[in-house]
Amino acid sequence: MIGSTRLERRIRRDFPEPGAAPEVLRILDAFPDAVGYDTRQLRSERIRAAIIVLAEGDIDKFRQAIELAKMDWRDVLVAAGLADADWLIRLDAELGPDDPGS
Repeated sequence: MIGSTRLERRIRRDFPEPGAAPEVLRILDAFPDAVGYDTRQLRSERIRAAIIVLAEGDIDKFRQAIELAKMDWRDVLVAAGLADADWLIRLDAELGPDDPGS
């Protein structure tokens, strides 16, 4: 589904309410096809993580981040602090180290 167990763990941690994490995962999974442009980029862990970072565990903020990404995914990266050259370090700080075997 999401392609990253560390991102899925973060989603389940940030959205603990019953049914919230599965709904966030479903929306993130459908998001690239719904937008209809740059689907490969929109499926990346980096952009999906940026959306989750911006959401701060709030479903309304999550939906706002999705809307921002629909307009221009680069704005989501900037807003989440994942646009600069150190984005890999920041991503690891947000999600933990890469999953073994991924």
